[in-house]
Amino acid sequence: MKNNIFTKIISSSLIILLFLLLFPIKTFATSNDKVIYLTFDDGPGGKVTEEILDILKKEDVKATFFIISSQVKGQEDIILRIKNEGHSIGLHSHTHDRKNLYSSNEAFLEEMLKCQEILYEVTGEKYYIIRFPFGCNNKSYKLDQSLVDLLHRNNFKIYDWTGDCGDGANCKLPIDIIIRNSTKLANSDGNIVMLMHCSAINKNTVSALPSIIKYYKDNGYSFKVINENTEEIYKFIKK
Repeated sequence: MKNNIFTKIISSSLIILLFLLLFPIKTFATSNDKVIYLTFDDGPGGKVTEEILDILKKEDVKATFFIISSQVKGQEDIILRIKNEGHSIGLHSHTHDRKNLYSSNEAFLEEMLKCQEILYEVTGEKYYIIRFPFGCNNKSYKLDQSLVDLLHRNNFKIYDWTGDCGDGANCKLPIDIIIRNSTKLANSDGNIVMLMHCSAINKNTVSALPSIIKYYKDNGYSFKVINENTEEIYKFIKK
């Protein structure tokens, strides 16, 4: 009797082992990948944007560019280069005019639709990722649910940032401080979305960028772009 039970156990074990060899179970390992999203606002900015694109190409890094559409005319080649080199394109309004943008929800939406239209004329694609000029919560405006709902009804998605290199508040910020501001979030919890700028006045950002990229590569980060599948980044604060 005992021999029969033992034989059955051995037989069952062999069958299970054979099954696993023939049909291995797919397991999903928890991802510990560290991700940084480099994002550049206020483009296209002529030579500065082109030099940033040169660095990104050399380093084989992709980034996200939030465009001011009133600046596109005469710089369509830069927009097409951003698209053709695999970077992501987002909307940063038509005028970047604080008073007009935040005068009403409808005015804000109209600015984004105008930006979307102009970029469509250049690229043949409609873009739905947006970044609020000066951030979702700024001196002129505090984000509320009504604007979020309006933007979502028009299929837009909102992306603030988790880190700020400081070149927006001060385009002449010393290179070493831009680098320090851009790298101080390394190894913190969560992915990093870094705010940077690529307008014609952001020359120090160009000089700082290679060191920033090297730092994150050396610390095991992968570089990704924001697209419509990326989780939105915004928050509400008390007015």
